[in-house]
Amino acid sequence: MSANPNSPNRAFPLERTRNIGIAAHIDAGKTTLTERILFYTGMIHKIGEVHEGTTVTDWMEQERERGITITSAATTCSWMQRPEEGIYKAYEGIKMRVNIIDTPGHVDFTAEVERSLRVLDGAVAVFCGVAGVQPQSETVWRQATKYGVPRIAFVNKMDRTGADFEAAVQSMRTKLGANAWPILIPLGREDYLKGQLDIINQKAVIYLDNDVMGSTYEVHEIPAEMKGMAEKAYADLIAQMCDLDEEVGMLFLEEKPISKEALKAAIRRQTIANKFVPVVGGSAFKNKGVQYLVDAVIDYLPGPLDIEPAKGLNPDNVSETILAVADDNANFCSLAFKLWSDPFVGKLVFFRVYSGKLSKGDTVYNPRTNKRERISRLIQIQADKREDIDTCYSGDIAAIVGIKNITTGDTLCDEDHTILLEPPSFPDPVISMAVEPKTKVDQEKMGIALQRLAEEDPTFRVFTNEETGQTIIAGMGELHLEIIRDRMLREFKVEANSGKPQIAYKETILTPADGEGKLVKQSGGRGQYGHVICKVTPNERGKGITIENKVVGGTIPKEFIPAVNKGFNEAVLNGVVAGYPVIDVHVDIIDGSYHDVDSNEMAFKMAAIFALKDALKKAKPILLEPIMKVENITPDEYQGDIMGDLNRRRARIMGIETKGNLSMINAEVPLAEMFGYATAIRSLSKGRSSYSMEPSHFEEVPAQVKAAILDQKS
Repeated sequence: MSANPNSPNRAFPLERTRNIGIAAHIDAGKTTLTERILFYTGMIHKIGEVHEGTTVTDWMEQERERGITITSAATTCSWMQRPEEGIYKAYEGIKMRVNIIDTPGHVDFTAEVERSLRVLDGAVAVFCGVAGVQPQSETVWRQATKYGVPRIAFVNKMDRTGADFEAAVQSMRTKLGANAWPILIPLGREDYLKGQLDIINQKAVIYLDNDVMGSTYEVHEIPAEMKGMAEKAYADLIAQMCDLDEEVGMLFLEEKPISKEALKAAIRRQTIANKFVPVVGGSAFKNKGVQYLVDAVIDYLPGPLDIEPAKGLNPDNVSETILAVADDNANFCSLAFKLWSDPFVGKLVFFRVYSGKLSKGDTVYNPRTNKRERISRLIQIQADKREDIDTCYSGDIAAIVGIKNITTGDTLCDEDHTILLEPPSFPDPVISMAVEPKTKVDQEKMGIALQRLAEEDPTFRVFTNEETGQTIIAGMGELHLEIIRDRMLREFKVEANSGKPQIAYKETILTPADGEGKLVKQSGGRGQYGHVICKVTPNERGKGITIENKVVGGTIPKEFIPAVNKGFNEAVLNGVVAGYPVIDVHVDIIDGSYHDVDSNEMAFKMAAIFALKDALKKAKPILLEPIMKVENITPDEYQGDIMGDLNRRRARIMGIETKGNLSMINAEVPLAEMFGYATAIRSLSKGRSSYSMEPSHFEEVPAQVKAAILDQKS
């Protein structure tokens, strides 16, 4: 790495850049928080509201109509800490750049969170001050942990009735296993929320009542009645840092004073190491506490230089690891994490630059396709606004216009220094439905629209049912497919009829079994001969299909093994119970035979299909259905009705929590029983219950339900 990793032309050095995501459960206040950050950093001059459809990052028509975030939106802003408010003096009076991605909270759009976290350096996890940790909060937390993303927790909605900061922090520790400790505690709650207690500086930040925009506040001594609580929080913080951080621990052991600067530096080190989570309380909607949260982002979340260099593989030698070091002077390396069809500029490819820089006119190389692409236009994203730029540097998030042959997760790099970065991983769809164009004119347009939408969204699949010839679309939930149909109509002007949503059932086996398949065809001249013997055994859940060649003595020549594998992979697409895909099965190729003249790849592929089908039939095949984790929040008086409805839906109640006059019912429910649930609970609770749902696992379908499914299939 060169002595100075910064190009002389970049506006913000790498050490003054932060790439963060705002992630949380649906309706925790992510978009509202992003809007406030943009307002206080001077990027916008009027605060928009989600319920009015006027926020910057919810720019799609569907988002504004529904009041939810559907697609992750990237935006950038700059922030300067002033002396009286800077938490960590190292950045006092220096302008910092903060690139923000606001992600969806709805489980149907979990891919947006996944791919955003893959390319971000840090995240602000937002929690509701009333509900604390909710099901989707856990999913987002797991995703951030998977990619090693350091986090700050923001306990939002402290102005709401029933808000409890201590309970929210405690739920982070118990439900998420997070080492979460407050650095900014809300001063008051509900209607009496006044500001924050700055634990490190032992000061009270009080927002002025006459400024509803929350732009002005005063720093005072902590009120006498809260002094004891603030001092205990400070002592707890010191104790945590003594346990975690070597430098602070040594100061404590040597009985030397621990300065605020030393404490802040320790918090930064341990946050970046993912061993500590600073917690900030406030209310984005009531404009209290956001400025100090941005200070904490600057102070404690990493810049591109603070994290480990991105690791990739050498495409020519996959056992060799290559590092992409954050340095403008290094070889160019970036990851394309999102594709988007923009109505004004065409196809956009969002990418994160890990090393080097990219300018208009440069050529990039895609190791997956072995193709070069010339960059004709680069743009910086401001949610739905586009700003042309000449160069993007290491650590930047930008977009390329018009690049072809690219999918989500592709690496774009220097052709002379190729590297393959790990793409984000995405869950499989759980729901599908048939669609057909209303008119002949719509036929061709529908094919183009679905192809473009599938390119953008890795969790959306399109395929043709070979038996019926129908076009099937598959996604993560009813809302996901509804948005897809809506976008087809609005963006591509395609009118389509759709069938009833279908569940993505799977099949697997319970016991080991052997199978044999033989293809013998003789019709004069050269014939067809293939013979395969295999053994199937159940794989552990989530392992998928694995194949191992155990043939000895060359009974199946090596050149035909790939054809056998191909046959197995084709056979598992349609199971033997009801024709659904087979999952979690291990296949051993045990034996077989061949003919010197008549054996060929096609014959062995067909023999493998017959052998696997034979084995699956003997291995006690079962049908599996997707099970959803459901959380219902309802006033106590409706708890009985909601529980009764869940029981009718074959639910397994996992637990009930009570907070004030609210009951939180956690259950596992088959997805097949969840259609129309929103309408049902609305009528049962007079609109006062709400629920969230996320995929959990697959389970065997009960006998009577299986019979109904088989009847439907026939």
